[in-house]
Amino acid sequence: MDAVIYNARLVDADIDSEGAVFCRDGIICSVHMGSFRRRSDAEKLATVVGIPRGNFIDAEGLALMPSFVDMHAHFRYPGQTQKEDIDSALAAAENGGFGTLVLMPNTNPVVSSSSLAKSIMKECSEKSRATVFQTVSITKDFGGTDTSAIDDLSRDEFPVISEDGHDVASAAVMLEAMEKAGKKGIVVACHCEDVELAKAARPFRQAALRLMADNGIPAGIFDEIPGSVPESVVSEIDGNLSRANSLLALAEDAATERNLEIGALAHCHVHICHCSTKTSMDAVRNAKARGIDCSVEVTPHHLSLVGTEEPNIRALVNPPLRSGEDRRALIEALRDGTADCIGTDHAPHTMEDKAAGSPGFTGLETAFAACHTVLCAEEGFSLSRLSELMSANPAAILGLKSGRLRPGFAASFSLVDTREEWIVRAAEFKSKGKSTPLEGKTLVGRVKRMIYC
Repeated sequence: MDAVIYNARLVDADIDSEGAVFCRDGIICSVHMGSFRRRSDAEKLATVVGIPRGNFIDAEGLALMPSFVDMHAHFRYPGQTQKEDIDSALAAAENGGFGTLVLMPNTNPVVSSSSLAKSIMKECSEKSRATVFQTVSITKDFGGTDTSAIDDLSRDEFPVISEDGHDVASAAVMLEAMEKAGKKGIVVACHCEDVELAKAARPFRQAALRLMADNGIPAGIFDEIPGSVPESVVSEIDGNLSRANSLLALAEDAATERNLEIGALAHCHVHICHCSTKTSMDAVRNAKARGIDCSVEVTPHHLSLVGTEEPNIRALVNPPLRSGEDRRALIEALRDGTADCIGTDHAPHTMEDKAAGSPGFTGLETAFAACHTVLCAEEGFSLSRLSELMSANPAAILGLKSGRLRPGFAASFSLVDTREEWIVRAAEFKSKGKSTPLEGKTLVGRVKRMIYC
């Protein structure tokens, strides 16, 4: 059916203006700037452009933005439906304004074949109008050796592959995989983490978790440690976590450099997932200056929180929350164009798993608000720049004709109130995952609804 959205503030990477959008069969037909605040104004324009009988939607003066594109989300399907399932994940995505999502393959079983990936995408398409791309693992079952699944993939169906939380330990195997992907135009999304350094960090994190458990401190609760816990114990917990985080920073930096260099040799587009350190971001900046085909994402939680502050040091996630200097470097990289996009790394867990130390946060439903609060309200970014980071740029990386308010582009929109202040209450999330370090915090800007035309 034809649709006309009027009385809107149209915002994308290039536009910030009052206006109206005309759509047909899921595609934007035309975009018109100007004041169309009343339905009668929109109806007159509709007659002129040849869409006299449509579904007229009043945006009520709110910001109409291209729906958001998430390069990095975990739906936990198949095999982990206690954490999330397709229905709850798609509901969370819609609640957060996301119309396109790239899903990671760390499921049970691991998504290591095109047939399993296609079946997941088919189920998603039957339940939602969101565009979902299921990644296939770089190596079979994350085994680190067999890259044969890449042979069956096409760029159109599988624009991205990833080993997700498992970096490929062997540089030779990664080179083989990137050469295959490069020939097909497939993006290789890298969780950059040197395997041996990550292994060296594990005992320190485990020691901290044991101390927390022994003193009744659940790892998934982001509160200050009770005063009844001795200061010496708190110091030991934080000392172990700091040591683990230092090793994990080195692991990220070493692997980022390695993967960028392998990608350059393989002529493959490398996408650096959830970049969290200044050193790694500088490596990306230098790689781009050398003409290496790469892109990089930053998460809302690494933008919002400083990991060296209480109680964030105990908010376990991979990569960990970083220092204030690292956080500042990420913001400036988004400002100067080094960083390409926002990726949520939506990682729902049960509260029991979080209490036991499972890393990761639920993020789809707070991503826009967290980024709008930090980047727009606090750092002076324009809403257009935020749209570019959350829609246009990731859509371009995926090769999609979406993410902008242009004729011929997908008619998938997020309707946003940029002035609404709200308190994060995880109990209200559509996601099954209720763990977020933003619990109780006030954010500015909220997605009110998704509109598919």
